[in-house]
Amino acid sequence: MDMHVWLAYVVTAIVFSLAPGSGTVNSISTGLSYGTRKSLGAIAGLQIGLSIHIMLVGAGIGALVAQSALAFSVIKWVGVVYLVWLGIQKWRDRSSLTATSAMDELSGFTLMKNAVLINLTNPKSIVFLVALFPQFIDPTKDQFIQLLVLGTTTVFIDAVVMLGYTTLASQMGRFIRSERVMSKINKLFGSMFVGCGALLATAKA
Repeated sequence: MDMHVWLAYVVTAIVFSLAPGSGTVNSISTGLSYGTRKSLGAIAGLQIGLSIHIMLVGAGIGALVAQSALAFSVIKWVGVVYLVWLGIQKWRDRSSLTATSAMDELSGFTLMKNAVLINLTNPKSIVFLVALFPQFIDPTKDQFIQLLVLGTTTVFIDAVVMLGYTTLASQMGRFIRSERVMSKINKLFGSMFVGCGALLATAKA
C-alpha cells in the first residue's frame, strides 16, 4: 500500500472514530462512572467488536472489488449516501451525553463484554467499512496485506480516540454533558461526514 493512500485512510479513520456514536457514549459513560483505568476493559471490548466487523467485511470484499466495477460503484454510492445521511443526522441531533446511573461497580470483564455487544449490534461500523475499504484497496496487489493494514490502523486509531474520550470524560464530566456543547460537537462532525461523502463521490475504481 502506498504511503499517501495509507495517510488518506488515517485521516478518514480519525474522522470516523471521533464522530459521536454508541461507542463514544459508552466510553464517556464508563469514564464518568469508573475513571480511565477501569474503563480500559470497555475500550478493549469496543475494539474486539470492531475487529469482528473488520474480519466479516474483509472475508468477502477482496473478490468483490477485484471482479466487479459495478459493485465498486454501487458500494461507493451507498457510502456517499450513508455519510451524507449520517452528517444530516448529526446536525439534527440535539441530545446531550449523560453518565450511566448506579452501575454498582461492574467488573472490568463485564464492562468489556458489554462494550463488545455494543459494537457488534451497531451497524454503523460494518456499513462504513464496506463502503470505505474498496476506495483504498489496490486489486492488483496483495489484498490480505492491505486489509490487514487498514484493519489494524482502524482498531489502533479507534482505541486511541476512545481512550481520549474516556480520559476527557473522567476529567471534565460536567463540560462534556452540556447539551449546548454537545449540539456544537454534533454539528461539527455532521459537517465533516458530509465532506467525507463529497470526497468519496469523486473516487474512481
